[in-house]
Amino acid sequence: MNNSETSTVAEFVLLGFPGCQELQSFLFLLFFGIYIFTIMGNGTIVCAVTLDQRLHTPMYILLGNFSFFEILYVTSMVPRMLANFLSETKTISFVGCFLQLYFFTSLGTTETYFLCIMAYDRYLAICHPLHYSTTMTQQFCHILMSFCWALGFLSYTVSTVQLSQLPFCGPNTIDHFVCDMDPLMALSCAPNLVMEIIHYVLSSLIIILTLLYILGSYTFLQIVVLKVPSAAGRQRAFSTCGSHLTVVCLFFGALLAMYVSPTADNPAEVQKILTLFYSVVTPFLNPLIYSL
Repeated sequence: MNNSETSTVAEFVLLGFPGCQELQSFLFLLFFGIYIFTIMGNGTIVCAVTLDQRLHTPMYILLGNFSFFEILYVTSMVPRMLANFLSETKTISFVGCFLQLYFFTSLGTTETYFLCIMAYDRYLAICHPLHYSTTMTQQFCHILMSFCWALGFLSYTVSTVQLSQLPFCGPNTIDHFVCDMDPLMALSCAPNLVMEIIHYVLSSLIIILTLLYILGSYTFLQIVVLKVPSAAGRQRAFSTCGSHLTVVCLFFGALLAMYVSPTADNPAEVQKILTLFYSVVTPFLNPLIYSL
């Protein structure tokens, strides 16, 4: 290649969901409505937990912070997706793409950690009720949440910086609606196999280990609940965990299909649907699930 052909890419093109202008307008209205509902639903939970003194308990503090986190999560990618529906060029700057990648992956990772401490909270409350108030104090709850945020935003810092240092000399078209790690690595004109393996192993470990922890917590919880002699007591215990398990199944099911199972041969449309499911649909359903 000559020098002009190996020039550095200054921007990327996010194809998103190709189609006629009528389809683009319909998708804009659809996802705009979903985004507004997600913000309002999760924002209502945040306001309720903040303003109502009776909800200043670890379980609701975790739920309020989780809802606040969901607002940030959808905001990291939906506004750009909405703008692309109305744009002819569908471009995003090099820096903007990697910033979106960093926040998108960091917030997604933080969510897996948050679901772990929410499972831990339910485990303590049901399996060790006499020690719950002394163990899960508000101070300890805030320490756990701070640890989740810090670990979530540190997990992919190195890999994101390393990826941004790879040469991108064209093409610059990403067949996705968000800047994600795999599509960007595929565009590099000097692929780094070691980086790809490290990213795959890291993602798999985070997803599988957090999921195993959550499932383990609920296995012990179920054993304890089944020993409760009262049917009403068992129903009450299960009802406090049903919403959390529903979110876990929805979120981790899509993550496993996207990042752990082999997806290289899957059509881009399948990968877009999987990404939509854990990044847009789950935050959209969370207010409904937790309210019920």
